[in-house]
Amino acid sequence: MYSIVTVKDVVRIPPDQFGSPIEEAAMIHLRKQHENVLDRDVGLMIAVIEIDDIGQGRLMPGDGATYHAVTYQVLVFKPVRHEVVEGTVVELMDFGAFIRMGPLDGLCHVSQICDDYIAQDQKTNTLLGKETGRTLGEGDMVRARVTSISFESGNRSGKLGLTMRQPFLGKIGPDHSWVEDDVKAARGEGKKKK
Repeated sequence: MYSIVTVKDVVRIPPDQFGSPIEEAAMIHLRKQHENVLDRDVGLMIAVIEIDDIGQGRLMPGDGATYHAVTYQVLVFKPVRHEVVEGTVVELMDFGAFIRMGPLDGLCHVSQICDDYIAQDQKTNTLLGKETGRTLGEGDMVRARVTSISFESGNRSGKLGLTMRQPFLGKIGPDHSWVEDDVKAARGEGKKKK
């Protein structure tokens, strides 16, 4: 998910910054243009880390600025399809749960929460499984799998589809953990019937 990527681009240095070191001026503009920006190929660019190389400047007719080819390192967040991720439920709706995984949120539709009929309990603001009794509320930690990714380049909007309908996915944590229940069931340590 997180990685450091080498990117090549061109940076524009305006005339009012000609007196400062070229690396500092270039870093200011790279951070303004690229940090917190979503790129379809690279992912969400979180931070420009360092400049590896900055080329000689070129002038363009009608513009007093110089243009420099740069190679720089960027810390990116790029989810991968079928990857298992952990996150926190940040919002519940009648159609699903929004889960925050690092700097992005994903949607787990009610049909993908668990193998049960899910209804929203308005009083407690939780999603409740009718037969299993499993509940999901805001602040719960979950483990999910990325099923779909749709990014639009140039801004921070993107859509991530998630599922928790498979064994060993779902709510995790100190109170009732669905994953621990799945592990116990796989070992044959499920609840004993009276």
